[in-house]
Amino acid sequence: MTINESLIAAAQRLSAAVRKLKFAAPVTHVYNPLDYAWRAHEFYLCHYGNSTKRVIFLGMNPGPFGMVQTGIPFGQIAAVRDWLGITAKIDRPRKENPKRPVLGFNCHRSEISGQRLWGLFAKRFGTAEKFFREHIVMNYCPLAFVEESGRNRTPDKLPPSERAKLFTACDDHLREIVRVLEPEWIIGVGDFAVKRAREIFPWTPRTGRILHPSPACPASNDDWAGKITGQLRAVGVWD
Repeated sequence: MTINESLIAAAQRLSAAVRKLKFAAPVTHVYNPLDYAWRAHEFYLCHYGNSTKRVIFLGMNPGPFGMVQTGIPFGQIAAVRDWLGITAKIDRPRKENPKRPVLGFNCHRSEISGQRLWGLFAKRFGTAEKFFREHIVMNYCPLAFVEESGRNRTPDKLPPSERAKLFTACDDHLREIVRVLEPEWIIGVGDFAVKRAREIFPWTPRTGRILHPSPACPASNDDWAGKITGQLRAVGVWD
């Protein structure tokens, strides 16, 4: 089995595992882009996951205007369409909150986190092909959790019993992609992701953290790209 075929099979196993899980209020809707946005996600893994990687950038879970819409981690629509070169038909979740519709590439909202993250990579590497020679972006958890109001609930805010079952499936998937991709580094995008990586991999691969690009983080709203470049250079990920 090739590297990208192994990643695709691992994503399918993860999707099947989390599909069985149940989540109680205040979560009323659970979106799994590995189901309804599978065409785009499969293309991403097939096209860009075809080699081992020196660095995995690891996010938490899909954002409402990013991967929820496009099936790509931090999947801001313009970045996915214009820089990654991915467009695909996006289906609808089985149960959709009308306050958080899935419009796919017709969504007019922009995920700022994805705009910043992919924008930094585009500026530094020029083409997606050059970035993906040594790097890839993945999410720890494939599910987005939505409350009745439309508010996003992150995985770390789930009850302990729900978290334990979810994390078991996500940990297994992360172990598998590390086995397949053989990275030197896992870089958590924000605190949550690096904590999960360090719990699973206490020694190797090496782990690091960058400031999350979300505008909800005040420090990210002032030269986020410059700060992140400095962080990655300081630990030796980038020259």
